[in-house]
Amino acid sequence: MVGLTTHILDLTHGTPAAGVDIQLMRIVDSTHTLLKTSITNEDGRLNEPLLSGEEMVVGEYELLFFIGDYFRGMEVTLSEPAFLNKISVRFGISDVDSHYHVPLLVSPWGYQVYRGS
Repeated sequence: MVGLTTHILDLTHGTPAAGVDIQLMRIVDSTHTLLKTSITNEDGRLNEPLLSGEEMVVGEYELLFFIGDYFRGMEVTLSEPAFLNKISVRFGISDVDSHYHVPLLVSPWGYQVYRGS
C-alpha cells in the first residue's frame, strides 16, 4: 500500500477515537496549505487514505487533530483552555512510493505519535 493514513486510539477510554476532526496541510516555505479534512470512523481510522497515488509528493506536512472537541464530546471534564486542544504533528514524506502511517495515542493530558506500518 502506498499513501498516507492515520488512526487514533483513546487511552482514557481504551477505545478507538471515533468522530475526531483532522486536517492535513502541506508546508512550503512556512506557508500552510490545507489539503484535506476528514473525520475518524468508529474504528478511529479514516475511510480512505489522506494521500494516495499522485497526491503523494515529497515534502513537509502537518496533521492537526482536534482532540479537545473529541474529549468534550465524550463528556470528559477539561480545563479551559484544555491542556491539549489541538495536536499538531509535523512530518516529512521523502519516499512517494512508501506507505506512511501516523498513529496517535491520546489522553487529555498526553499523547504519543510514531511512524507505524
